[in-house]
Amino acid sequence: MSITGSDGEGEEIPLTSFTDRRWPGILLQAGATGLDTPPFELHADSSPNLDGSMFRSARAAAREVMLPVYLYGVDRRSLKELKRKLISALNPTRGYCVLKFVEADSQVRKLYCYYKAGMEGNEAADNAGFRWIKYGIQLTAFDPYFYADDLRVAEWTFNQGKAFLRKKEAFFPVPLSRGSMADQSIPVLNPGEVDAWPVWEIRGPVRGFTFTSPDGQSFGITAPANGADTVAAGRVLTVDTRPGRKTLTDDQGKNYWPLLDASPSLWPVQPGRSSVGVSLTAGSGPASLKLTLRPRYESY
Repeated sequence: MSITGSDGEGEEIPLTSFTDRRWPGILLQAGATGLDTPPFELHADSSPNLDGSMFRSARAAAREVMLPVYLYGVDRRSLKELKRKLISALNPTRGYCVLKFVEADSQVRKLYCYYKAGMEGNEAADNAGFRWIKYGIQLTAFDPYFYADDLRVAEWTFNQGKAFLRKKEAFFPVPLSRGSMADQSIPVLNPGEVDAWPVWEIRGPVRGFTFTSPDGQSFGITAPANGADTVAAGRVLTVDTRPGRKTLTDDQGKNYWPLLDASPSLWPVQPGRSSVGVSLTAGSGPASLKLTLRPRYESY
């Protein structure tokens, strides 16, 4: 396990890699909390004529994590340097922290969180010494889910022979090479445990497109009546459905959001196997469609 501050761009600080006598160091102690099931908020409706309430919905809330850590230095100076290093890495004004977990199966899980409290300091005899100190670091993960380290990617081409797929594993085992996809049902596999937010990349020329989820949510841009290409040849339109982003821009910065059909829903891909409806009309030249997502998990 390790922690990295500054939006994940800082120095990676190991917390559980003590295999020799290297000091100074930081060691995660027993007693960490908040690393399994995320908390949930339950919503219910009450009736003045009935006992109790009726369940309405549930949502995962922000995850609160507590990490008990032990800092040990070879002398007082090295301990103070270690404290400064950790405090600087966790400073929330410099961005979020990345908690990285690696189990024996080598699968990596990452949790994105912000430092909240716990390093104010306590010099009591049972909490600190000349060369050591203990903290209970409190972190808040506003997105309560763990992310896989690898991305899932698939790509199709149109008007150009053969489709391109991942070499190691076929994420979508449906080769497509026609100039138009009309109401195609494409099998999708999300290996995570919860919904994953995809990023679609549409390389022109493309006249129009619509993407529909299994439960009927959809977004798209209707092809112009004059037959012009919505996405011009050589341009790449990126549809980012991730919360906090929700953008449609091409590689030159043009905003396509005003062109969306009425009541768009940039939906996520549900866990497991599902089918995505795709209707895409390519223009006069070769076009392609690419889908990228990062699986999410309830626990590490």
